[in-house]
Amino acid sequence: METTLRGVGVSHGVAIGEVRHMGTAVLEPPAKQIPAEEAEREQGRARQAVEAVAADLVARGNLAGGEAQGVLEAQAMMAQDPELMADVERRIAVGSTAERAVYDAFAAYRALLAGAGEYLAGRVADLDDVRNRIVARLLGVPMPGVPDSDEPFVLIARDLAPADTALLDPALVLGFVTEEGGPTSHSAILARALGVPAVVALPGAGEIVEGTVIAVDGSTGEVFVEPDADKRAALERAAAERKAALAASSGPGATSDGHKVPLLANVGGPGDVPAAVEAGAEGVGLFRTEFLFLDDSKKAPSEDKQVEAYRKVLEAFPEGRVVVRVLDAGADKPLDFLTPADEPNPALGVRGLRTLLDHPDVLRTQLAALARAAEGLPVYLEVMAPMVADRIDAKAFADACREAGLRAKFGAMVEIPSAALRARSILQEVEFLSLGTNDLAQYTFAADRQVGAVSRLQDPWQPALLDLVAASAEAAKAEGKSCGVCGEAASDPELACVLTGLGVTSLSMGAASIPYVRATLAKHTLAQCERAAAAARAADTADDARAAARAVLSGE
Repeated sequence: METTLRGVGVSHGVAIGEVRHMGTAVLEPPAKQIPAEEAEREQGRARQAVEAVAADLVARGNLAGGEAQGVLEAQAMMAQDPELMADVERRIAVGSTAERAVYDAFAAYRALLAGAGEYLAGRVADLDDVRNRIVARLLGVPMPGVPDSDEPFVLIARDLAPADTALLDPALVLGFVTEEGGPTSHSAILARALGVPAVVALPGAGEIVEGTVIAVDGSTGEVFVEPDADKRAALERAAAERKAALAASSGPGATSDGHKVPLLANVGGPGDVPAAVEAGAEGVGLFRTEFLFLDDSKKAPSEDKQVEAYRKVLEAFPEGRVVVRVLDAGADKPLDFLTPADEPNPALGVRGLRTLLDHPDVLRTQLAALARAAEGLPVYLEVMAPMVADRIDAKAFADACREAGLRAKFGAMVEIPSAALRARSILQEVEFLSLGTNDLAQYTFAADRQVGAVSRLQDPWQPALLDLVAASAEAAKAEGKSCGVCGEAASDPELACVLTGLGVTSLSMGAASIPYVRATLAKHTLAQCERAAAAARAADTADDARAAARAVLSGE
Protein backbone atom coordinates (compact mmCIF):
# COMPACT_ATOMS: atom_id res chain seq x y z
CA MET A 1 0.00 0.00 0.00
CA GLU A 2 1.30 3.43 -0.91
CA THR A 3 2.53 5.61 1.93
CA THR A 4 3.93 9.14 1.79
CA LEU A 5 6.87 10.34 3.86
CA ARG A 6 8.18 13.89 4.00
CA GLY A 7 11.73 15.09 4.49
CA VAL A 8 13.58 18.11 3.15
CA GLY A 9 13.93 18.31 -0.62
CA VAL A 10 17.42 19.55 -1.46
CA SER A 11 17.94 18.74 -5.14
CA HIS A 12 15.30 19.11 -7.86
CA GLY A 13 13.88 16.28 -9.93
CA VAL A 14 12.04 12.99 -9.54
CA ALA A 15 13.63 9.56 -9.13
CA ILE A 16 11.69 6.29 -9.18
CA GLY A 17 13.43 3.01 -8.47
CA GLU A 18 14.22 0.18 -6.10
CA VAL A 19 15.86 0.91 -2.76
CA ARG A 20 19.45 -0.04 -2.04
CA HIS A 21 20.92 0.68 1.37
CA MET A 22 24.36 2.08 2.05
CA GLY A 23 26.92 -0.52 3.12
CA THR A 24 26.96 -1.05 6.86
CA ALA A 25 29.48 0.83 8.94
CA VAL A 26 32.60 -0.89 10.20
CA LEU A 27 31.92 -2.91 13.35
CA GLU A 28 33.55 -1.86 16.61
CA PRO A 29 36.95 -3.59 16.86
CA PRO A 30 37.46 -5.87 19.88
CA ALA A 31 39.21 -4.32 22.87
CA LYS A 32 42.17 -6.64 23.31
CA GLN A 33 45.60 -5.97 24.77
CA ILE A 34 48.85 -6.38 22.83
CA PRO A 35 52.31 -7.11 24.28
CA ALA A 36 54.52 -4.04 24.72
CA GLU A 37 56.98 -5.31 22.11
CA GLU A 38 54.26 -5.10 19.42
CA ALA A 39 53.45 -1.43 20.06
CA GLU A 40 55.92 -0.02 17.55
CA ARG A 41 54.67 -2.32 14.80
CA GLU A 42 51.03 -1.39 15.54
CA GLN A 43 51.90 2.30 15.49
CA GLY A 44 53.46 1.81 12.07
CA ARG A 45 50.32 0.02 10.84
CA ALA A 46 48.17 2.90 12.07
CA ARG A 47 50.34 5.52 10.34
CA GLN A 48 50.31 3.56 7.07
CA ALA A 49 46.52 3.18 7.17
CA VAL A 50 46.00 6.88 7.86
CA GLU A 51 48.29 7.91 4.99
CA ALA A 52 46.62 5.44 2.62
CA VAL A 53 43.13 6.71 3.47
CA ALA A 54 44.23 10.35 3.14
CA ALA A 55 45.78 9.61 -0.25
CA ASP A 56 42.59 7.84 -1.37
CA LEU A 57 40.45 10.82 -0.34
CA VAL A 58 42.72 13.24 -2.22
CA ALA A 59 42.59 10.97 -5.30
CA ARG A 60 38.77 10.88 -5.12
CA GLY A 61 38.79 14.67 -4.90
CA ASN A 62 41.00 14.97 -7.96
CA LEU A 63 38.59 12.75 -9.89
CA ALA A 64 35.52 14.66 -8.75
CA GLY A 65 37.04 18.13 -9.18
CA GLY A 66 35.34 21.41 -8.35
CA GLU A 67 33.65 21.90 -5.00
CA ALA A 68 33.88 18.23 -4.09
CA GLN A 69 37.66 18.37 -4.35
CA GLY A 70 37.92 20.93 -1.56
CA VAL A 71 35.56 18.93 0.67
CA LEU A 72 37.51 15.71 0.23
CA GLU A 73 40.85 17.39 0.76
CA ALA A 74 39.49 18.76 4.03
CA GLN A 75 38.59 15.18 5.01
CA ALA A 76 42.12 14.05 4.17
CA MET A 77 43.44 16.75 6.51
CA MET A 78 41.07 15.43 9.18
CA ALA A 79 42.55 11.94 8.78
CA GLN A 80 46.08 13.30 9.19
CA ASP A 81 45.33 15.56 12.15
CA PRO A 82 48.53 15.43 14.25
CA GLU A 83 46.70 15.57 17.59
CA LEU A 84 44.48 12.66 16.59
CA MET A 85 47.49 10.67 15.43
CA ALA A 86 49.34 11.41 18.67
CA ASP A 87 46.33 10.14 20.63
CA VAL A 88 46.25 6.95 18.53
CA GLU A 89 49.92 6.31 19.22
CA ARG A 90 49.48 6.94 22.96
CA ARG A 91 46.66 4.40 23.10
CA ILE A 92 48.75 1.83 21.25
CA ALA A 93 51.66 2.45 23.64
CA VAL A 94 49.51 1.33 26.58
CA GLY A 95 48.30 -1.85 24.88
CA SER A 96 45.57 -1.13 22.28
CA THR A 97 45.63 -2.61 18.80
CA ALA A 98 45.95 -0.12 15.95
CA GLU A 99 42.29 -0.47 14.92
CA ARG A 100 40.99 -0.14 18.49
CA ALA A 101 43.21 2.88 19.12
CA VAL A 102 41.86 4.60 15.99
CA TYR A 103 38.29 3.79 16.96
CA ASP A 104 38.70 5.13 20.53
CA ALA A 105 40.69 8.23 19.50
CA PHE A 106 37.99 9.25 17.04
CA ALA A 107 35.31 8.62 19.68
CA ALA A 108 37.13 10.99 22.03
CA TYR A 109 37.35 13.62 19.30
CA ARG A 110 33.62 13.24 18.67
CA ALA A 111 32.94 13.94 22.35
CA LEU A 112 35.23 16.97 22.20
CA LEU A 113 33.24 18.44 19.31
CA ALA A 114 29.98 17.91 21.17
CA GLY A 115 31.45 19.71 24.15
CA ALA A 116 32.33 22.69 21.94
CA GLY A 117 28.71 23.70 21.58
CA GLU A 118 28.00 21.21 18.78
CA TYR A 119 28.76 23.72 16.04
CA LEU A 120 31.01 21.10 14.50
CA ALA A 121 28.46 18.31 14.92
CA GLY A 122 27.71 18.70 11.24
CA ARG A 123 31.11 17.24 10.49
CA VAL A 124 30.34 14.04 12.39
CA ALA A 125 29.39 12.21 9.17
CA ASP A 126 32.74 13.24 7.69
CA LEU A 127 34.57 12.21 10.86
CA ASP A 128 32.83 8.83 11.05
CA ASP A 129 33.59 8.16 7.42
CA VAL A 130 37.31 8.81 7.94
CA ARG A 131 37.32 6.54 11.01
CA ASN A 132 35.48 3.77 9.17
CA ARG A 133 37.88 3.90 6.25
CA ILE A 134 40.96 3.71 8.47
CA VAL A 135 39.53 0.88 10.60
CA ALA A 136 38.38 -1.02 7.51
CA ARG A 137 41.88 -0.83 6.05
CA LEU A 138 43.41 -2.06 9.30
CA LEU A 139 40.92 -4.93 9.57
CA GLY A 140 41.32 -5.85 5.90
CA VAL A 141 37.56 -5.61 5.19
CA PRO A 142 35.83 -3.79 2.30
CA MET A 143 35.45 -0.05 2.63
CA PRO A 144 31.98 1.21 3.57
CA GLY A 145 30.29 2.90 0.66
CA VAL A 146 27.76 2.89 -2.13
CA PRO A 147 26.52 -0.66 -2.89
CA ASP A 148 27.45 -2.40 -6.12
CA SER A 149 24.55 -2.84 -8.54
CA ASP A 150 24.10 -3.54 -12.24
CA GLU A 151 20.70 -1.84 -12.24
CA PRO A 152 19.85 1.80 -11.38
CA PHE A 153 18.59 2.31 -7.82
CA VAL A 154 17.61 4.86 -5.19
CA LEU A 155 20.19 5.00 -2.40
CA ILE A 156 19.15 5.24 1.25
CA ALA A 157 21.63 6.02 3.99
CA ARG A 158 21.73 7.39 7.50
CA ASP A 159 23.93 10.12 6.07
CA LEU A 160 26.31 10.36 3.14
CA ALA A 161 29.93 11.32 3.58
CA PRO A 162 31.41 13.63 0.93
CA ALA A 163 33.70 10.84 -0.31
CA ASP A 164 30.60 8.84 -1.29
CA THR A 165 28.49 11.70 -2.64
CA ALA A 166 31.26 13.20 -4.76
CA LEU A 167 31.70 10.12 -6.92
CA LEU A 168 28.10 8.97 -7.24
CA ASP A 169 27.34 7.78 -10.76
CA PRO A 170 24.07 9.48 -11.80
CA ALA A 171 23.55 6.71 -14.37
CA LEU A 172 23.20 4.20 -11.51
CA VAL A 173 22.15 6.27 -8.49
CA LEU A 174 18.82 7.73 -9.58
CA GLY A 175 18.45 9.70 -6.36
CA PHE A 176 19.15 9.42 -2.67
CA VAL A 177 17.42 9.75 0.69
CA THR A 178 19.12 10.26 4.05
CA GLU A 179 17.80 10.16 7.59
CA GLU A 180 20.07 12.98 8.72
CA GLY A 181 21.62 16.08 7.16
CA GLY A 182 20.10 19.40 6.22
CA PRO A 183 19.52 21.61 3.18
CA THR A 184 23.02 23.10 3.43
CA SER A 185 24.97 19.95 4.33
CA HIS A 186 27.85 18.85 2.12
CA SER A 187 25.73 16.01 0.73
CA ALA A 188 22.94 18.39 -0.26
CA ILE A 189 25.30 20.84 -1.94
CA LEU A 190 27.08 18.09 -3.87
CA ALA A 191 23.76 16.47 -4.87
CA ARG A 192 22.69 19.74 -6.47
CA ALA A 193 26.02 19.98 -8.25
CA LEU A 194 25.50 16.46 -9.64
CA GLY A 195 21.87 17.08 -10.57
CA VAL A 196 20.74 14.04 -8.55
CA PRO A 197 17.28 14.30 -6.89
CA ALA A 198 17.71 14.11 -3.12
CA VAL A 199 15.73 14.27 0.11
CA VAL A 200 17.43 14.61 3.51
CA ALA A 201 16.33 14.69 7.16
CA LEU A 202 13.74 11.94 6.62
CA PRO A 203 13.24 10.04 9.91
CA GLY A 204 12.69 6.30 9.44
CA ALA A 205 14.17 6.18 5.94
CA GLY A 206 16.47 3.36 7.03
CA GLU A 207 13.46 1.17 7.80
CA ILE A 208 12.34 1.02 4.15
CA VAL A 209 12.99 -2.54 3.04
CA GLU A 210 15.73 -3.21 0.46
CA GLY A 211 14.22 -3.67 -3.00
CA THR A 212 11.08 -1.64 -2.29
CA VAL A 213 10.12 0.73 -5.11
CA ILE A 214 10.00 4.35 -4.01
CA ALA A 215 9.54 7.67 -5.76
CA VAL A 216 11.65 10.62 -4.56
CA ASP A 217 10.58 14.18 -5.31
CA GLY A 218 13.63 16.32 -4.61
CA SER A 219 11.63 19.52 -5.09
CA THR A 220 8.90 18.91 -2.49
CA GLY A 221 10.78 16.57 -0.13
CA GLU A 222 8.14 13.87 -0.55
CA VAL A 223 9.03 10.18 -0.72
CA PHE A 224 6.30 7.82 -1.93
CA VAL A 225 6.75 4.21 -0.80
CA GLU A 226 5.32 1.68 -3.27
CA PRO A 227 3.55 4.31 -5.39
CA ASP A 228 0.67 3.01 -7.47
CA ALA A 229 0.57 3.30 -11.26
CA ASP A 230 -1.42 6.56 -11.18
CA LYS A 231 1.02 8.24 -8.79
CA ARG A 232 4.03 7.09 -10.83
CA ALA A 233 2.45 8.36 -14.02
CA ALA A 234 1.64 11.72 -12.41
CA LEU A 235 5.19 12.13 -11.11
CA GLU A 236 6.72 11.14 -14.45
CA ARG A 237 4.39 13.55 -16.23
CA ALA A 238 5.36 16.38 -13.88
CA ALA A 239 9.05 15.57 -14.37
CA ALA A 240 8.63 15.62 -18.15
CA GLU A 241 6.85 18.99 -17.98
CA ARG A 242 9.67 20.42 -15.89
CA LYS A 243 12.24 19.12 -18.35
CA ALA A 244 10.36 20.66 -21.28
CA ALA A 245 10.12 23.99 -19.46
CA LEU A 246 13.85 23.94 -18.81
CA ALA A 247 14.63 23.20 -22.44
CA ALA A 248 12.47 26.13 -23.56
CA SER A 249 14.11 28.56 -21.17
CA SER A 250 17.31 30.35 -22.14
CA GLY A 251 18.99 33.71 -21.98
CA PRO A 252 19.46 36.11 -19.06
CA GLY A 253 17.34 35.79 -15.96
CA ALA A 254 14.24 37.98 -15.92
CA THR A 255 10.61 38.06 -14.84
CA SER A 256 7.90 37.75 -17.47
CA ASP A 257 7.54 41.54 -17.64
CA GLY A 258 11.24 42.08 -18.27
CA HIS A 259 12.61 42.88 -14.80
CA LYS A 260 16.21 41.64 -14.99
CA VAL A 261 17.52 39.28 -12.32
CA PRO A 262 21.05 38.13 -13.22
CA LEU A 263 21.51 34.42 -12.52
CA LEU A 264 25.03 33.64 -11.41
CA ALA A 265 26.85 30.46 -10.39
CA ASN A 266 28.47 29.41 -7.15
CA VAL A 267 31.84 27.82 -7.92
CA GLY A 268 34.53 26.24 -5.79
CA GLY A 269 37.31 26.42 -8.36
CA PRO A 270 38.14 26.07 -12.07
CA GLY A 271 36.63 22.58 -12.16
CA ASP A 272 33.13 24.00 -11.60
CA VAL A 273 33.34 26.48 -14.48
CA PRO A 274 32.29 24.24 -17.43
CA ALA A 275 28.98 23.32 -15.78
CA ALA A 276 28.30 26.98 -14.99
CA VAL A 277 28.97 28.04 -18.57
CA GLU A 278 26.80 25.21 -19.94
CA ALA A 279 23.93 26.22 -17.63
CA GLY A 280 24.03 29.75 -19.03
CA ALA A 281 25.32 31.46 -15.89
CA GLU A 282 25.70 35.19 -16.41
CA GLY A 283 28.79 35.19 -14.23
CA VAL A 284 29.91 33.97 -10.82
CA GLY A 285 28.13 35.19 -7.72
CA LEU A 286 30.28 33.26 -5.26
CA PHE A 287 33.78 32.08 -6.04
CA ARG A 288 34.88 30.18 -2.95
CA THR A 289 38.67 30.40 -2.74
CA GLU A 290 39.17 27.92 0.12
CA PHE A 291 40.01 25.08 -2.29
CA LEU A 292 43.47 26.57 -2.88
CA PHE A 293 44.27 26.74 0.81
CA LEU A 294 43.30 23.13 1.56
CA ASP A 295 46.24 21.67 -0.35
CA ASP A 296 48.56 22.39 2.55
CA SER A 297 47.19 23.21 5.99
CA LYS A 298 50.63 24.40 7.13
CA LYS A 299 51.04 27.41 4.84
CA ALA A 300 49.15 29.60 2.39
CA PRO A 301 49.53 29.03 -1.37
CA SER A 302 51.96 31.30 -3.17
CA GLU A 303 50.76 34.42 -4.95
CA ASP A 304 51.69 32.89 -8.33
CA LYS A 305 49.65 29.75 -7.64
CA GLN A 306 46.65 31.86 -6.67
CA VAL A 307 46.96 34.05 -9.78
CA GLU A 308 46.90 30.97 -12.01
CA ALA A 309 43.74 29.55 -10.43
CA TYR A 310 41.85 32.84 -10.26
CA ARG A 311 42.63 33.75 -13.86
CA LYS A 312 41.12 30.47 -15.14
CA VAL A 313 37.78 31.41 -13.62
CA LEU A 314 37.93 35.06 -14.68
CA GLU A 315 38.75 34.15 -18.28
CA ALA A 316 35.62 31.97 -18.50
CA PHE A 317 33.29 34.97 -18.13
CA PRO A 318 34.45 37.76 -20.46
CA GLU A 319 32.25 40.81 -19.95
CA GLY A 320 30.60 38.92 -17.06
CA ARG A 321 30.52 39.58 -13.35
CA VAL A 322 32.73 37.47 -11.07
CA VAL A 323 32.32 37.90 -7.32
CA VAL A 324 35.21 36.44 -5.34
CA ARG A 325 34.95 35.70 -1.63
CA VAL A 326 38.31 36.00 0.07
CA LEU A 327 39.39 33.10 2.27
CA ASP A 328 36.75 32.03 4.77
CA ALA A 329 38.80 30.03 7.29
CA GLY A 330 37.89 29.02 10.81
CA ALA A 331 35.03 27.13 12.51
CA ASP A 332 34.37 24.05 10.32
CA LYS A 333 37.19 25.02 7.91
CA PRO A 334 40.26 25.17 10.18
CA LEU A 335 43.74 25.79 8.81
CA ASP A 336 46.73 25.03 11.03
CA PHE A 337 48.62 28.20 10.09
CA LEU A 338 45.65 30.51 10.63
CA THR A 339 42.96 29.34 13.01
CA PRO A 340 43.24 28.91 16.79
CA ALA A 341 43.03 25.30 17.97
CA ASP A 342 41.62 26.02 21.43
CA GLU A 343 38.52 28.17 20.86
CA PRO A 344 35.59 27.07 23.06
CA ASN A 345 33.12 27.74 20.22
CA PRO A 346 34.81 28.25 16.83
CA ALA A 347 31.56 29.33 15.15
CA LEU A 348 31.47 32.39 17.37
CA GLY A 349 35.19 33.04 17.38
CA VAL A 350 37.90 34.00 14.92
CA ARG A 351 36.45 33.11 11.54
CA GLY A 352 36.33 34.63 8.06
CA LEU A 353 37.37 38.28 7.92
CA ARG A 354 38.40 38.18 11.57
CA THR A 355 40.98 35.53 10.72
CA LEU A 356 42.33 37.55 7.79
CA LEU A 357 42.59 40.76 9.79
CA ASP A 358 44.63 38.81 12.34
CA HIS A 359 46.90 37.66 9.46
CA PRO A 360 47.09 40.70 7.16
CA ASP A 361 49.90 39.16 5.10
CA VAL A 362 47.57 36.35 3.95
CA LEU A 363 44.84 38.84 2.98
CA ARG A 364 47.37 41.14 1.28
CA THR A 365 48.75 38.27 -0.82
CA GLN A 366 45.29 37.10 -1.87
CA LEU A 367 44.19 40.60 -2.88
CA ALA A 368 47.41 41.16 -4.82
CA ALA A 369 46.88 37.82 -6.61
CA LEU A 370 43.34 38.82 -7.58
CA ALA A 371 44.59 42.17 -8.90
CA ARG A 372 47.19 40.42 -11.08
CA ALA A 373 44.72 37.76 -12.25
CA ALA A 374 42.29 40.40 -13.53
CA GLU A 375 44.90 42.44 -15.42
CA GLY A 376 43.98 42.89 -19.08
CA LEU A 377 40.70 40.95 -18.80
CA PRO A 378 37.30 42.49 -19.69
CA VAL A 379 35.72 41.02 -16.58
CA TYR A 380 33.77 42.85 -13.88
CA LEU A 381 35.65 41.73 -10.77
CA GLU A 382 34.05 42.15 -7.37
CA VAL A 383 35.66 41.02 -4.13
CA MET A 384 33.82 40.45 -0.87
CA ALA A 385 34.66 39.62 2.72
CA PRO A 386 32.97 36.84 4.71
CA MET A 387 31.55 37.26 8.21
CA VAL A 388 31.31 41.05 8.27
CA ALA A 389 29.68 42.13 11.53
CA ASP A 390 29.66 45.94 11.34
CA ARG A 391 30.97 49.08 9.67
CA ILE A 392 34.39 48.72 11.35
CA ASP A 393 34.83 45.32 9.66
CA ALA A 394 33.67 46.70 6.30
CA LYS A 395 36.06 49.65 6.48
CA ALA A 396 39.02 47.43 7.41
CA PHE A 397 38.36 45.24 4.38
CA ALA A 398 37.84 48.14 1.96
CA ASP A 399 41.05 49.76 3.22
CA ALA A 400 42.97 46.51 2.65
CA CYS A 401 41.61 46.26 -0.91
CA ARG A 402 42.68 49.81 -1.71
CA GLU A 403 46.13 49.31 -0.18
CA ALA A 404 46.60 46.21 -2.38
CA GLY A 405 45.85 48.31 -5.49
CA LEU A 406 42.80 46.20 -6.34
CA ARG A 407 40.74 47.70 -9.17
CA ALA A 408 37.41 46.10 -8.29
CA LYS A 409 34.22 46.66 -6.37
CA PHE A 410 34.51 45.81 -2.66
CA GLY A 411 31.60 44.14 -0.92
CA ALA A 412 30.47 42.51 2.31
CA MET A 413 28.71 39.25 2.94
CA VAL A 414 25.63 39.41 5.16
CA GLU A 415 25.84 36.26 7.26
CA ILE A 416 25.46 37.75 10.74
CA PRO A 417 22.12 39.32 11.76
CA SER A 418 23.89 42.50 12.88
CA ALA A 419 25.04 43.07 9.29
CA ALA A 420 21.47 42.85 8.00
CA LEU A 421 20.11 45.12 10.72
CA ARG A 422 22.83 47.74 10.12
CA ALA A 423 23.23 47.26 6.37
CA ARG A 424 23.03 50.99 5.53
CA SER A 425 25.92 51.65 7.88
CA ILE A 426 28.03 48.91 6.25
CA LEU A 427 27.17 50.25 2.80
CA GLN A 428 28.93 53.52 3.64
CA GLU A 429 32.18 51.56 3.28
CA VAL A 430 31.46 48.99 0.54
CA GLU A 431 29.70 48.95 -2.81
CA PHE A 432 27.53 45.85 -2.59
CA LEU A 433 26.08 43.22 -0.28
CA SER A 434 25.80 39.48 -0.81
CA LEU A 435 23.57 37.44 1.47
CA GLY A 436 24.94 34.05 2.54
CA THR A 437 21.60 32.63 3.63
CA ASN A 438 23.09 29.36 4.91
CA ASP A 439 25.11 31.02 7.66
CA LEU A 440 22.60 33.83 8.13
CA ALA A 441 19.97 31.21 9.05
CA GLN A 442 22.45 29.41 11.27
CA TYR A 443 23.25 32.51 13.31
CA THR A 444 19.68 33.84 13.32
CA PHE A 445 18.20 30.66 14.77
CA ALA A 446 21.22 29.27 16.68
CA ALA A 447 20.82 26.15 14.51
CA ASP A 448 23.88 24.37 13.11
CA ARG A 449 23.47 24.10 9.35
CA GLN A 450 24.72 20.49 9.37
CA VAL A 451 22.53 19.05 12.15
CA GLY A 452 19.42 17.27 10.88
CA ALA A 453 17.62 17.64 14.21
CA VAL A 454 17.38 21.41 13.72
CA SER A 455 16.82 21.41 9.95
CA ARG A 456 13.39 23.03 10.50
CA LEU A 457 15.23 26.17 11.57
CA GLN A 458 17.55 25.99 8.58
CA ASP A 459 14.62 26.22 6.18
CA PRO A 460 15.27 29.37 4.11
CA TRP A 461 11.51 30.00 4.00
CA GLN A 462 11.56 31.00 7.68
CA PRO A 463 9.82 34.40 7.83
CA ALA A 464 12.43 35.82 10.22
CA LEU A 465 15.13 35.06 7.66
CA LEU A 466 13.05 36.70 4.92
CA ASP A 467 12.74 39.78 7.14
CA LEU A 468 16.55 40.04 7.31
CA VAL A 469 16.83 39.62 3.53
CA ALA A 470 14.25 42.38 3.07
CA ALA A 471 16.10 44.69 5.47
CA SER A 472 19.35 44.21 3.55
CA ALA A 473 17.73 44.69 0.14
CA GLU A 474 15.89 47.82 1.28
CA ALA A 475 19.12 49.30 2.65
CA ALA A 476 20.95 48.62 -0.60
CA LYS A 477 18.16 50.20 -2.64
CA ALA A 478 18.21 53.29 -0.43
CA GLU A 479 21.96 53.62 -1.01
CA GLY A 480 21.70 52.95 -4.75
CA LYS A 481 23.76 49.77 -4.45
CA SER A 482 23.25 46.07 -5.21
CA CYS A 483 22.26 43.23 -2.92
CA GLY A 484 22.53 39.63 -4.14
CA VAL A 485 21.89 36.24 -2.60
CA CYS A 486 24.56 33.57 -2.92
CA GLY A 487 23.27 31.11 -0.32
CA GLU A 488 21.41 27.92 -1.14
CA ALA A 489 18.08 29.77 -0.83
CA ALA A 490 18.60 31.08 -4.35
CA SER A 491 18.44 27.55 -5.79
CA ASP A 492 14.75 27.10 -4.86
CA PRO A 493 12.80 28.39 -7.90
CA GLU A 494 9.75 29.60 -5.97
CA LEU A 495 11.89 31.14 -3.25
CA ALA A 496 13.93 32.82 -5.99
CA CYS A 497 10.73 34.62 -7.00
CA VAL A 498 10.15 35.67 -3.39
CA LEU A 499 13.73 36.94 -3.07
CA THR A 500 13.21 38.95 -6.25
CA GLY A 501 10.05 40.37 -4.74
CA LEU A 502 11.99 41.35 -1.61
CA GLY A 503 14.27 43.50 -3.76
CA VAL A 504 17.26 41.20 -4.23
CA THR A 505 19.14 42.27 -7.38
CA SER A 506 20.91 39.01 -8.35
CA LEU A 507 20.77 35.32 -7.49
CA SER A 508 23.70 32.91 -7.34
CA MET A 509 23.42 29.13 -7.01
CA GLY A 510 24.84 25.77 -8.03
CA ALA A 511 24.92 25.48 -11.83
CA ALA A 512 22.36 22.65 -11.90
CA SER A 513 19.69 24.93 -10.38
CA ILE A 514 20.04 27.81 -12.85
CA PRO A 515 17.68 26.42 -15.55
CA TYR A 516 14.95 25.73 -12.95
CA VAL A 517 15.18 29.23 -11.50
CA ARG A 518 15.33 30.89 -14.95
CA ALA A 519 12.21 29.02 -16.14
CA THR A 520 10.23 29.82 -12.98
CA LEU A 521 11.12 33.53 -12.93
CA ALA A 522 10.11 33.80 -16.59
CA LYS A 523 6.55 32.71 -15.71
CA HIS A 524 5.85 35.50 -13.19
CA THR A 525 5.74 39.27 -13.19
CA LEU A 526 7.67 41.40 -10.74
CA ALA A 527 4.35 42.40 -9.12
CA GLN A 528 3.50 38.73 -8.53
CA CYS A 529 6.92 38.22 -6.97
CA GLU A 530 6.36 41.20 -4.68
CA ARG A 531 2.93 39.91 -3.62
CA ALA A 532 4.39 36.44 -2.98
CA ALA A 533 7.15 38.01 -0.87
CA ALA A 534 4.63 39.97 1.19
CA ALA A 535 2.51 36.85 1.72
CA ALA A 536 5.53 34.82 2.83
CA ARG A 537 6.66 37.48 5.32
CA ALA A 538 3.14 37.69 6.77
CA ALA A 539 3.22 33.99 7.71
CA ASP A 540 4.42 32.61 11.03
CA THR A 541 6.13 29.40 9.90
CA ALA A 542 8.29 28.28 7.02
CA ASP A 543 5.61 25.87 5.78
CA ASP A 544 2.96 28.57 5.88
CA ALA A 545 5.28 31.03 4.11
CA ARG A 546 5.96 28.52 1.36
CA ALA A 547 2.24 27.74 0.96
CA ALA A 548 1.25 31.42 0.93
CA ALA A 549 3.84 32.32 -1.70
CA ARG A 550 2.93 29.31 -3.80
CA ALA A 551 -0.74 30.31 -3.75
CA VAL A 552 0.13 33.78 -5.06
CA LEU A 553 2.48 32.46 -7.74
CA SER A 554 -0.05 29.90 -8.93
CA GLY A 555 -2.79 32.55 -9.15
CA GLU A 556 -5.01 30.96 -6.52
